Amino acid sequence: MRIALLEDDLDQSTILKAWINEIGHDCTVFNAGKVFLRELKRSSFDLLILDWMLPDVQGIEVLDWVRKNLDWKVPIIFITIKDNEEDIIAALNAGADDYMAKPVKKGELSARLNALLRRFHPDLNKEKDTVYGAYKIIYDNSMIYINDELIELTQKEFELMVFLLNNIGKIISRGHILESVWGASADLNTRTVDTHISRIRTKLSLKGEYGLFLRAVYQHGYRLERLDIDAKHF
Repeated sequence: MRIALLEDDLDQSTILKAWINEIGHDCTVFNAGKVFLRELKRSSFDLLILDWMLPDVQGIEVLDWVRKNLDWKVPIIFITIKDNEEDIIAALNAGADDYMAKPVKKGELSARLNALLRRFHPDLNKEKDTVYGAYKIIYDNSMIYINDELIELTQKEFELMVFLLNNIGKIISRGHILESVWGASADLNTRTVDTHISRIRTKLSLKGEYGLFLRAVYQHGYRLERLDIDAKHF
């Protein structure tokens, strides 16, 4: 999963990033609140970790902005030296989902991260058949049906569509798609993403006909959107 860490202490962020990567997640570090907020306007993450004390804005202000402005729900953990009851209550009331006092313990961090990710992503690592309106996803056989009609897809096209469905409503950069679907070591460029996007948009009718619209977001990437064109599908 893709995790953003907002922490201005270089030593602390280096340690936390290493721990998060060790347990299988992709961690991106930000050391200033304003830079972090700018990135959130164009990129999405599966979980945010915020420090309270920052050089430009307070972590609690970042939290407040996230909850008021993002159109996707993301779990947030506060990690900070402030450990009195009043501050903990303030953070939780502002929208934090969990709170950890420094010094952070590796095992506790791993357990809390995984617990939140399970809560917010209940289908993580599950391969159940899934229905999105007219679309039915069969994971065991890597098949997608539209209104019971099987759509012929390559394995990579299927994986790309599943990835977009798992991130529905989020703006996903071409680089993130490439890394997540093809792998970090893939010797490819983002034109590969554009080509496959074009193919699945056509094959899977992702122009809104059946309630899903695959939108290109200028200079940022793509976003798969759910449209309420037919309430009986959703």
